[in-house]
Amino acid sequence: MEPNSSTSSEQGKTSAKDFFLHLGSIVALYVVAGNFINLLFRIINKAYPEMLTNGYYWSGGSEISFPVATLIIVFPIFVLLTWFVNKTYMQDESKRHLSIRKWLTYITLFVAGVMLAGDLVMVLYKFLDGQDLTAAFLLKALVVLLVSGVVFGFYLQDIRERITAKSRKVWAIVVALIIILSIVLGFSVLGSPQTQRLLRHDNQKIMDLQNLQWQVINYWQVNGSIPVSMPSIPLDPQIGDPYEYKKTSNLTFELCANFNVASRVDSKGRMISESPYWPNDMLKNENWDHSAGRQCFERTIDPVMYPTQVRG
Repeated sequence: MEPNSSTSSEQGKTSAKDFFLHLGSIVALYVVAGNFINLLFRIINKAYPEMLTNGYYWSGGSEISFPVATLIIVFPIFVLLTWFVNKTYMQDESKRHLSIRKWLTYITLFVAGVMLAGDLVMVLYKFLDGQDLTAAFLLKALVVLLVSGVVFGFYLQDIRERITAKSRKVWAIVVALIIILSIVLGFSVLGSPQTQRLLRHDNQKIMDLQNLQWQVINYWQVNGSIPVSMPSIPLDPQIGDPYEYKKTSNLTFELCANFNVASRVDSKGRMISESPYWPNDMLKNENWDHSAGRQCFERTIDPVMYPTQVRG
């Protein structure tokens, strides 16, 4: 009777294995849900770009690489950990009542509930405040609503033990298909890994041109004139040739480079640069919008904004 009594007393206790299996599956769920939302947000931003009126704008070339890589790696880990957890339930039914499972499940329900409420509050606030409910905002709100709603509904049913082994498999297959479709959609909208690499090259070219532009401005402030030629012009890292610089008048100059991909176009047909820039013009008519191929940027120095140090 003693062995049986000892075995019975150990049932239902949380072991280190139980703790890390449950914790790992919940953490993996949060990572998958967060990166899935992140991926869809980036797709929405691409389909419905917003023009920024101030501040610093940045759109990196590899903007979907991280969420896609995370989903590809972490989602199978989540499925595997969840399978191990449910396997322990089948081997020992008392494991379903572990305190660690209840705590983590209720925390997940709480987080999902807060996201649901916060999402609805933000939509209602924008409506009551008279703000523009753009397509991008409404789509993002819908994404958060659906993801948090699905998580909330699934774990609510799970804690009530209303989900069968068959339905779990169906859930896993459906979610996997949705994630795969989202990744395919992401690459179709934002471009393949090769396109992302080309965008990164274009980003670097813009930053190089910006540095060259500042060299010209510094020369102007020190000498009171624009240089006829630059003593040191950086090389285009992609093709190895120097960028082009040309003085066009006493206050204007031109910078040229070859680009791989054209700037994005928003819903109103306006170009949106894929590269970093300050929307508030630091030089007259400054922007870095470009087409594919050779593109030149005309720059005009404002003597009021950039006074020279030359006296007399």
